[in-house]
Amino acid sequence: MDKGSYTCGTSEFPLLGMTMGEMIDHTVARYPDTEAIVSVHENIRWTYREFLERINLVARGLMGMGVEKGDRVGIWAMNHADWVVIQFATAKIGAIMVNINPAYRTYELEYVLKQSEIQTLILQGRFKTSDYVGMFYEACPEAWEQKPGHISSEKFPFLKNVIFMGAIPYNGMFTWDELMEKADEITMDEVADRGENLTFDDPINIQYTSGTTGFPKGVVLTHHGVLNNGYIIGEGMGFSEKDRLCIPVPFYHCFGMVLSNMACATHGSTMVLPAPTFDAEEVLKTVEKERCTALHGVPTMFIAELTHPNFSKYNLSSLRTGIMAGSPCPIEVMKQVNTQMHMSDIVIVYGQTETSPGVTMTTTKDPVERRVTTIGRAFPHTELKIIDPKTGKIVPMGEIGEICARGYCVMKCYYNNPSATHATLDKDRWNHTGDLATMDEEGYFKIVGRLKDMVIRGGENIYPREIEEFLHHNEKIADVYVVGVPDVKYGEELCAWVKMKPGQTMTDQDVKDFCKGKIAHFKIPRYVLFVDDFPMSVTGKIQKFVMRDESIKQLGLEAAENIKTA
Repeated sequence: MDKGSYTCGTSEFPLLGMTMGEMIDHTVARYPDTEAIVSVHENIRWTYREFLERINLVARGLMGMGVEKGDRVGIWAMNHADWVVIQFATAKIGAIMVNINPAYRTYELEYVLKQSEIQTLILQGRFKTSDYVGMFYEACPEAWEQKPGHISSEKFPFLKNVIFMGAIPYNGMFTWDELMEKADEITMDEVADRGENLTFDDPINIQYTSGTTGFPKGVVLTHHGVLNNGYIIGEGMGFSEKDRLCIPVPFYHCFGMVLSNMACATHGSTMVLPAPTFDAEEVLKTVEKERCTALHGVPTMFIAELTHPNFSKYNLSSLRTGIMAGSPCPIEVMKQVNTQMHMSDIVIVYGQTETSPGVTMTTTKDPVERRVTTIGRAFPHTELKIIDPKTGKIVPMGEIGEICARGYCVMKCYYNNPSATHATLDKDRWNHTGDLATMDEEGYFKIVGRLKDMVIRGGENIYPREIEEFLHHNEKIADVYVVGVPDVKYGEELCAWVKMKPGQTMTDQDVKDFCKGKIAHFKIPRYVLFVDDFPMSVTGKIQKFVMRDESIKQLGLEAAENIKTA
């Protein structure tokens, strides 16, 4: 009888049975004088004691504004020290933090505000071409005429508070100092009382992942899932209070929020923020200056660092470990990071937002070949199986099927979306990832493709249906389908197949201009092919695999297609 593709990760340590608030209090008690956050671009250095003081102040301020347990608090900002403060402050008072991608534009902001029923929105000021305040007023113009704390909008009936992360007094918004002043109305005893009424199974976070139905889905995660996933990651990298992690990955994503922030917070390690958004040279500078022992990134980030013209000028010898994740990791890049960046203990993590996010991981003890050619083995306390998508049966060892995960890490649900929840979580609480893989006899997994047509561009998960839905708003377009095509830099790029209405014409730049400023930049198709028809099966179903193959030929992307990944 063939052995089936099922495994459960074992461990020498138990899961942590506490809330995030209890955990950070525990960490601070052990390492009060260790640096918690070093934000290079903000010139901030906080010890864990100072970090906790800031967390408690913001927690009191939010309670002073009337934020209750279960209320949704949206954060629309890049990597700032106070983003991490808000992450823990909301958890302390039982509010559900909603991560909003800073690349989002008005169209996407409106959707998230409505779908997650945000009561309090925290947003940053302008950054480069992104005017966050302006986009908010565009989405909710009535706020301009209203007083802070008293927003009333038919479009956003739940929204009451908007907080600007700065000192400028905008109409309808509290300033950051006014949030701090609200803390005077609440005592720490009241915060403690709120904490006493929380359990580690309570929802604590909503993260948006693009949906096959054309709209993002809000993944509801718990204290238990987020905290323990970060803790296991920290254990996997051998973290202690002596480690200093350089974090160039975005906080709004599970990578930054869990694999980075929580891995540090559970181990008393230091979170080092090189810049508000990724900048290869700032990463290199920061690693050298702050003597970082670990570095996180998606493959495109590591490629940008390795190929930077000034790479050889920086001393990276302090590095020991880190994570490459977010999209398939090119084997050659992993080898270069191992040798040229001194990261001999770098690991790969695989997962998805719905699993908090990690479910497999290589370890520092794995042979180099395993660490550069597989996505590792099952996380501790996590069940994994590979099934035949048609029958639901576990496939024999070594055969291709869909990865499913079960355990503490699996999401509660998709917020306000029961149909999507039931499509992903089965009756036995198995999370169906949609990714195709194999498992060998030693329990190592390899990704071989995707059941769904999700595209991963530089670590960003994109479902083509969302872009297709948006492009259908263009009156000149009759029909459109989007596929992922291979790319040397980003792993994948988007290619739109566009069919025009009779008598209408557009250029590829016209299509891109239609998207610009309305959807996130990474969702704008890199390539546009104008067609008269789409390849279909005999039953009339669109054949995206044929479109992808044809796109590769027409665009001359064969070289990118042949890059080997783990």
